[in-house]
Formats: sequence, structure tokens, C-alpha cells
Amino acid sequence: MLEHIIYENDKKEYIVLLHGIGGSSRVFFKQLKAYTKEYNVIAIHLPGHGKSAKPQDYNERFTLKLVADEIKRLLTSLKIDKAHFVGISLGSIIIHTILQYHPSIVKSAVLGGTITRFTPFSKLLINLGDLIKNVTPHMWLYRFFAWIMMPKSNHKNARSVFIKEAKKLRRDDLLAWFHIAKSVDKTHKFLEQKAKGIPRLYISGREDHLFLDPLKKDLANDQDAELIVLEQCGHVCNIEKGKEFNQASLQFLRQNSQHIHHAS
Repeated sequence: MLEHIIYENDKKEYIVLLHGIGGSSRVFFKQLKAYTKEYNVIAIHLPGHGKSAKPQDYNERFTLKLVADEIKRLLTSLKIDKAHFVGISLGSIIIHTILQYHPSIVKSAVLGGTITRFTPFSKLLINLGDLIKNVTPHMWLYRFFAWIMMPKSNHKNARSVFIKEAKKLRRDDLLAWFHIAKSVDKTHKFLEQKAKGIPRLYISGREDHLFLDPLKKDLANDQDAELIVLEQCGHVCNIEKGKEFNQASLQFLRQNSQHIHHAS
């Protein structure tokens, strides 16, 4: 079972929060107060993070589909048929996977710092990481990718949060995620057909230099998708531009909720 934290009140609808590689529910510290005013919130720790099962604990091959199945299983155990999903970075990849295999559990989705596919430069970095992963301390590898993805001075806070959280991640767990992240291209393929009618809001920073251009191209003709680009903002947009992220995501979530409750 996946470790999770439930922030429950008298609200009817649920938001499920999904963090990035090496992250935790703490990466949503700027969202929790705003979200819990209007929704019940479930923050899930993905496999290998917190006290959740480790990728090596499963009797089957560790894949993105397995993670999506685990999240569905958790919601079923909590008697939650449908929820809104909010994911950052890897969390957005997991949401795309859920939309591929379990679209019926998704009311709407907010995807921050979304990765739909890797550019040739990104693939070069992934291949480089693959070559040196067995002879390099895993935190060096993580820091390297964090600096490549978030190189600017205004990315420093988000970069620091992710590196601090990643220190709790075991080497085997990080490498397991690193391995399956390479299959990201498949998660957006056929998404428009499989998740037809499910509204999706994508929020990315203008300075998300590895992933923004492919995302814009992939969403160009997607009728269920809306893209908001935040200026002077990098990959981890929910931390760098918390206020703007909250405003945009809550407006979208309200539009797709049965209860329209504007918190004071």
C-alpha cells in the first residue's frame, strides 16, 4: 500500500496530490492551505518515497502502469470513486498513465511541469546518466539533473527543496524511477482518445527549457487541454510561482467541481 496523508473536512470532493522523483507531500506546501479550504486532499507518497512500498518490493516488474494501478487500489480502499488529480513533474507522468488505464477515476487534472517526451538533448542527458549511474553516487546524479532542469537563480528555492527531499531516497529506489522514466513518451500517446472529455490544465514555467516546447506541440490540437505558461518560472512551477499556480488551478478545479464553493 502507498503511504498517504489525508486532509479531510466537510468537503465532498477530493484532490489527489502526486509529487516528483525524490519529492514528497512537502513539495505541495504552498498548495495545501488553499486546497484544503475547498476540498478534501490526499497526498500520496509514490513507491520508494516515505514509508510506501519500495519498487523492489513488488512481485512484478516495476512500471508506470503498476504505479497507476496502486493509486487506483488505494482510492478504492478509501471508497473514493473519482477525484481531481494534481501532479508535478513525475506526478504529471503518473497522471497521464492513470488517464491511459483508469480514466474513470479522474474528474479533472492539473499537471505542473509536465513531461510528455524528451528532446534529443534530454535523451543525451538520460543516456549519459545511464552510463555513469553505476559508478556515481546517486545524489550526485540527482543534483546534476536538478541543476540541468533548474539552472537559474530564481529556480534556487525549488531546486533546494527537491534536493533536500531526495536525500531521503535510497539509491536503488532512485535508479528504479530513473529507469522507468525513460518510457515517458508512451504516457501521452493516444491520451486524447483514451481520456476524451476529461478536462486537463497544464501549468508550466516559461523557463522550463527541457520540456515546454515539446509540451506545447503535443497539446496544440488537444480539445480537452488548456496550457498556462508562467513567466520567469522554471520546472517546479507550484513552488516558484505558488500564488499564480494556486489561483489558476483552483479556478480550473472549481469549474470542474459539482460543488462551487469559493472560500474566503
